[in-house]
Amino acid sequence: MAKSSAGFDWITILLYFILVLFGWANIYSASLGSTSGSFLDFSQPYGKQALFIGLSIFLIVIILSVEAKFYQRFSSVIYIISLLSLAGLFVFGKTISGATSWYSFGSFGLQPSEFAKFATSLALAKYLSDIQTNIRRLSHQVRAFIIIALPALIIIPQPDPGSALVYASFFFPLYREGLSGFYLVTGLSGVAVFVLTLLVGPMYVTAGVLALGALIFFRKRKKRPGRILITSFAICAIVLSFSVNYIFENVFEQRHRDRFNIVLGKEVDARGIGYNTNQSEIAIGSGGWLGKGWTEGTQTKGHFVPEQHTDYIFSTVGEEWGFAGSAGVVILFVFLLIRLLVLAERQKSQFNRIYGYSVIGILFIHFLVNIGMVLGVFPTVGIPLPFFSYGGSGLWGFTILLFIFIKLDSERLSF
Repeated sequence: MAKSSAGFDWITILLYFILVLFGWANIYSASLGSTSGSFLDFSQPYGKQALFIGLSIFLIVIILSVEAKFYQRFSSVIYIISLLSLAGLFVFGKTISGATSWYSFGSFGLQPSEFAKFATSLALAKYLSDIQTNIRRLSHQVRAFIIIALPALIIIPQPDPGSALVYASFFFPLYREGLSGFYLVTGLSGVAVFVLTLLVGPMYVTAGVLALGALIFFRKRKKRPGRILITSFAICAIVLSFSVNYIFENVFEQRHRDRFNIVLGKEVDARGIGYNTNQSEIAIGSGGWLGKGWTEGTQTKGHFVPEQHTDYIFSTVGEEWGFAGSAGVVILFVFLLIRLLVLAERQKSQFNRIYGYSVIGILFIHFLVNIGMVLGVFPTVGIPLPFFSYGGSGLWGFTILLFIFIKLDSERLSF
């Protein structure tokens, strides 16, 4: 076991424990019955979460005790084991809420997709640091995309689109290492065309694309490569626009279509598919500026939001701690992300830096999508709030993800 050469970042560790403990307090409130129960009642979600937190501390001790170079040396092995665990779900997995994403061990379940995130982060960091490149060669880009895509492609058929969506976060480290902004612009443009087509129809989108394309085309009339690129973009956007309705009706499942329609304001189903989001918005709105107080939320105690202690835990924060508490949670997450950015940029090793940016990307996507989902800005996709939402797999996965980076940072001078 190597002695730490730079010391652990106690600011990040403190932020982790603040978020975990505050998350547990809200899980306790969200799963509390009509009478108060023991904090260690393992028949209740808050009791199980307390056990998960205790086991997380055990994991932290192990992670910080192992030599940092171990994670780089065995990253490929960890990644392969992760892929096998995901594939094994199709044979040995248990179906919960329509998704075969769990291995069942009595009353407890293990979700391997939560651990695949740190495994993929290690594998990507290992590959990019081994080739010692800024990833501008197409062959290197393809291999990196394959590393990212393999776990996502196994997760999608479970079906678990929320967990698969998180793999888009790996564009953060790729972009930091020199990936062209072309991919990001293309992806965002595709999303914009898709959403706008659902809102206004393909004819209006086509007119807008042609107008914008013509404006840019004539501004670049002396640059032939630029004009070819703009023309190609416009053609692809128009083709995509006229394909949206087919994709929406024949590729998406009905529950996905309903969730998109609700977010886009095309239909309101307060008692059906939109019930969770509607009740969540009511709970958050009723909290006002300072909230109703811990365990005093009427919407929360009435269990109006189903499974509120999991993906919708932020609605408990909004009702019981108000705008002040909600803003405080957002600030804590932003502070954590900024701190991790500082740590990533001070790394001497490319492997450490890439892994650090992977951690930042994963936490950011989870934070952004979960809170946006609870507020009704994004469709419900089943993404937990890191360190907050109930669940052993999620908590352990995020804990391992974060503390591997803390360990790497502590020995950054020895790389």
